[in-house]
Amino acid sequence: MERNVDMAQISDGKKYTSNDLAKLGCGDCAGCSKCCHGMGESIILDPYDIYSLTTNLETTFSELIKDKLSLSVADMIILPHLNLKAADEGCLFLDENGRCSIHSFRPGICRLFPLGRIYEDESFSYFLQVNECAKQNRTKVKIKKWLGIPNLSQYESYINTWHYFLKNMKAFLEEQNNEEMAKKINLYILKIFFEEPYDNEDFYTQFENRMQRMQQIF
Repeated sequence: MERNVDMAQISDGKKYTSNDLAKLGCGDCAGCSKCCHGMGESIILDPYDIYSLTTNLETTFSELIKDKLSLSVADMIILPHLNLKAADEGCLFLDENGRCSIHSFRPGICRLFPLGRIYEDESFSYFLQVNECAKQNRTKVKIKKWLGIPNLSQYESYINTWHYFLKNMKAFLEEQNNEEMAKKINLYILKIFFEEPYDNEDFYTQFENRMQRMQQIF
């Protein structure tokens, strides 16, 4: 999602790479799950998240959308997001002890927190959100270790491609100003990148093939 914010108010003013150290260590949260409550519709999922959830839970997007996920519009594009429990607005994947039941394959936004990404010049840097995590006196951790994603450079390249694809698609839809076309494109994005099942093979090859299909049509 695009956000119009003053970086001086939400960050420590630094830009990081995955090889940098940042004050992220929180003692394994020590039983705290504040960041897993009251997120609204902000935990938006990308294709890698859906691949991770469906392959690890041995389910399908169609099954997840029944109760665990919902669809909402973000920057003119319809995308899935995590649902919350009605009672305490906690993530549906929290267990009875307030711990993440999908921690090893949790969504990218969850892995990133309390980091964010700032996109510039067809690339991105990480930044530290200083007002988000409730933990005080956090320790320094290398960002690569914090994210814990295999083949991180490949993942970062994918994230960059996905971000700018959505950004360019938004610009295209704004320029066309055609409701029927926007609906058609959104349905196609949902079908290709989310609804069509992923297999257990390499995600990035599957994503590249789907992106090529998208580009051939639009």
